[in-house]
Amino acid sequence: MAQTNMHSQRSLTNRILTVASLGVIALVLTVLAGGVWSALLFANLTTSPAIPWAVVAMGLLLWLMWRYLGGRWGPRSTSEWRRRSLRANPVIGHVFAWALLAGGLSIAALAGFWIVLFQLVKMPGNVLPDFSKYPWLIVVLALGMSSLVASVTEEAGFRGYFQGALEQEVGGPAAIVIAALVIAPGHASTQGFVWPTLLFYFCVDVMFGVTARLTDSTLPGIVIHFIGLLIFFTLVWPNDATRRVSGTGSADHWFWIHVGQACLCGALAVLTFRHVATLAERVRGDHSRRRFR
Repeated sequence: MAQTNMHSQRSLTNRILTVASLGVIALVLTVLAGGVWSALLFANLTTSPAIPWAVVAMGLLLWLMWRYLGGRWGPRSTSEWRRRSLRANPVIGHVFAWALLAGGLSIAALAGFWIVLFQLVKMPGNVLPDFSKYPWLIVVLALGMSSLVASVTEEAGFRGYFQGALEQEVGGPAAIVIAALVIAPGHASTQGFVWPTLLFYFCVDVMFGVTARLTDSTLPGIVIHFIGLLIFFTLVWPNDATRRVSGTGSADHWFWIHVGQACLCGALAVLTFRHVATLAERVRGDHSRRRFR
């Protein structure tokens, strides 16, 4: 009996260490990829801004990373584990489309939520580089690559490797919350550790976690993440400097429009995610019935 208990404790400890190490790997992957891209972009803008070579170089590195995380190349002993952990599972067409709709409604709700928070609480905001002195081509490509790097690395690392392992240990809802709590402070590190920023990014990461859980894939999340970042990079964050803390007492009509935007789109997103869950469950049931025929 004592040996059995010791074995169980050792097994539990090993599982905890494995999950924790995957969380560290996800953080390192995200930070490292972002750092490499920042260095490449800085070198490109300071040496030859007319030629977007950094975008091509980062695109190649991102493709190689994706292939390796998906099980390609050695060591062969971890190939199948890496393929499963990436969670890049194909999603049936109508489920994918409804997941994108749910994500789009969530992005609209979160954009309104961010603007409302910015007018209620003093926040540092997102400091974006001044691209006005550079050719439009490299600006467009740089914003696109910035969105792609963050989308691919975060979804692969956190919603694939980390959350996937957590789901096996603690179940889906707890795994989503834990993964969001781990990654949210990393987002806030660039915009200040104030409670509205932490709350906003917690909601963002819960949304992506739910998407990965319901579809059992990181692919819809990458698309939603990419579109969401482009929207925030171009339409939301550049206007943060013009927003002032006013509170509800002296708020203008735009403040209440954004409150309505956050509430209405958030409610519609929840309903749409529930529909995605129903569709995904139906698809899994159909697959199970075909398997046992």
